[in-house]
Amino acid sequence: MRQTQANQDMSQNSFDQSQKKAVLLLADGSRFEGVAIGKIGTAGGEICFNTGMTGYQEIYTDPSYYGQIVVNTTSHIGNYGVEDSEQESDSPKIRGLVVNTFSQDFSRPTGTDSLQNYLDKNNIVGISELDTRLLVRHIRSKGAMNAIISSEDLSDEELAAKLAEVPNMEGLELSSFVSTKEPYFVGEESAPYRVAVLDLGVKTSILKHLASRGTYLKVFPAKTSFQEMEQWNPHGYFLSNGPGDPSAMDYAIETAKKIMAADKPLFGICLGHQIISLACGVSTFKMHNGHRGLNHPVKNLVSGKSEVTSQNHGFAVSREEVEKSGILELTHINLNDNTCAGIQVKGKKTFSVQYHPESSPGPHDSRYLFDQFINLFKS
Repeated sequence: MRQTQANQDMSQNSFDQSQKKAVLLLADGSRFEGVAIGKIGTAGGEICFNTGMTGYQEIYTDPSYYGQIVVNTTSHIGNYGVEDSEQESDSPKIRGLVVNTFSQDFSRPTGTDSLQNYLDKNNIVGISELDTRLLVRHIRSKGAMNAIISSEDLSDEELAAKLAEVPNMEGLELSSFVSTKEPYFVGEESAPYRVAVLDLGVKTSILKHLASRGTYLKVFPAKTSFQEMEQWNPHGYFLSNGPGDPSAMDYAIETAKKIMAADKPLFGICLGHQIISLACGVSTFKMHNGHRGLNHPVKNLVSGKSEVTSQNHGFAVSREEVEKSGILELTHINLNDNTCAGIQVKGKKTFSVQYHPESSPGPHDSRYLFDQFINLFKS
């Protein structure tokens, strides 16, 4: 009985805290009121929305979201709690969270904690009980912008002043903030192939997919030189996903150039895709709204087949410049807006895509890309 009463008291305390008012203020002056979730505090970043119906923990721990406030478009968040195995990095990387209906309780037998406790422990500020459909329609119309969430007793003037201090995503280098500080290994040392991973904000599930295909991985910090990685004598190189503006990453662009110059197998995902494009002289641009969700259709122009994909990016590669380039082949397009979703470097063992074939969370249509990469070691 005592334990039951304690659990009830904890639940009541959590519920009482959740009734605290919170405010979301956008850079264009739009203001939304709701109920506080997560840590009581104030947090600012670029606001974006994810259309996935599941996988919220994987989304929050994806390093590509570093510096951003995420709006979940699905109505109910928190109902299945959290589980350690669903982490894509060591902790949540989002700056803030916006949801419609938030569940303090969870019913999944394998869940290890409630989402409320998880957010609170990891210092993530959030807001619930607001019209996310209205908010997303507004963001879709006005475009990506900075925002701030606060569950503290701050005036609108104080919030606006804090919001003005949030840096713009365009021109912002962020990979060095989320990348590993020291190299580490993943997989079996006896595996037939070695892959050097340049960690620009890599997801754990990507490493697992590579390791499961007979590769031993050495994961290097974002600013590691090609010469240092080459000393490990890898069979191929992988440029990971990650946050920020790719055009601000001269160090990674230079590394990609040297990998291609050495004619080594090279595979890039998302930010890695953008870095490879920049290394080939093709520009990137900030999108009006990015692609974030588990339901984005992509057409493979080589096979003629379409894939439903998981995506998370706010920058894109210029399709026009890819098609005019003498060294690149357009291999995939996004069927929602016809943007570039994949390239192949002519005459090189280099290719990349603007989506997540590891599908965590998301559909499994694109996992063949990992096999395509491994096959380059055999040719």
